Amino acid sequence: MMTEELKYEKSCGAVVFCRKGDSIKYLLVCEHGGYWVFPKGHMEEGESEKETALREIKEETGLDVAFMEGFRVTDEHNLAREGCPNTIKQTVYFLAEYKEQDFVAQEEEISEIALLDFETAMERLPFDGFRNILARADAFLKQR
Repeated sequence: MMTEELKYEKSCGAVVFCRKGDSIKYLLVCEHGGYWVFPKGHMEEGESEKETALREIKEETGLDVAFMEGFRVTDEHNLAREGCPNTIKQTVYFLAEYKEQDFVAQEEEISEIALLDFETAMERLPFDGFRNILARADAFLKQR
């Protein structure tokens, strides 16, 4: 019996936030499938993880962001629910801040963008993995 070889995909993105007065707001994007997620996308040949994240955030939201040093989290899951049971997707997330810019959804990939407080963002994220990443980002910011 032959087993199909596992394939790996790699994406990079960020937990994007801004400060509004004394509060922190998190930016989530709604994919056309209806899932609220962090801006992210596939690495292209020759790109570093951070270059991919910067490009994808700019493409999906129109924002220029600055990374917070010291935050890098990975999430891995099987793409069985997307019809690719032999593919493992690894996504690397950074923490990135933007200031005084307007965001614009890239219509090809994103149906909506929301700027939310921590509790509302936690409710909107569809999977435990995403909620764990947001919780880690929020704790990281509150330690600074």
